[in-house]
Amino acid sequence: MKLYGYWRSSASYRTRIALHLKELAFDYVPVHLVRGGGEQKQADYKKLNPIGLVPTLVDGDFTINQSLAIIEYLDTLHPDVRLIPTDPQQAAIVRMLALDMAAELQPITNLRVLQYLTGTLKVTDETRLAWIHHWVNTTFSAFEQRLHQHAGSCCVGDTVSLADICLVPQVYNAKRFKVDLSPYPKIMAVYKHLESLAAFQRARPEAQPDAEPDAKG
Repeated sequence: MKLYGYWRSSASYRTRIALHLKELAFDYVPVHLVRGGGEQKQADYKKLNPIGLVPTLVDGDFTINQSLAIIEYLDTLHPDVRLIPTDPQQAAIVRMLALDMAAELQPITNLRVLQYLTGTLKVTDETRLAWIHHWVNTTFSAFEQRLHQHAGSCCVGDTVSLADICLVPQVYNAKRFKVDLSPYPKIMAVYKHLESLAAFQRARPEAQPDAEPDAKG
């Protein structure tokens, strides 16, 4: 398998976590989202992913985009480590929490949206940061309440699921943009536990071969 991704992309991050949790071997192909105007916009890559986003997974002669679709594909093919429960109600809860992060928060705080804000709409860096903080706090406030209902050491009970895979990159981004996370103790407790797990550590942005040198420390 080949995974085309970018070290700091939230969607690439969650796909890496899934691959490592399932202990699946893959070749990582970096796609730099900024250099040269963005390698994801080049013709060769857009043959793999017409919308010009990451990640893209190539498994033999099968190519698929969109991280949640990729993860569900992997979960179907390799069910020994399940990321979506078989119980219908538990599966619905996991998907609900995952979509809070991957569908509600991440799309409006990702790189192309932020570039549009500062580039096309000419907002200031201060306004851009206020945008990020507003949407993180709006989403995390509700998510904190959900976790008090569903969480154990993980988002849903004590078993790592798709919900956890989607949460961690958004907490990582919130920390990067210096959002005050003290109002969200349950989120941070789950995050701390997940960050202690080997698969999550291997998937961290700083651990990727295309990470910028200052990020690797």
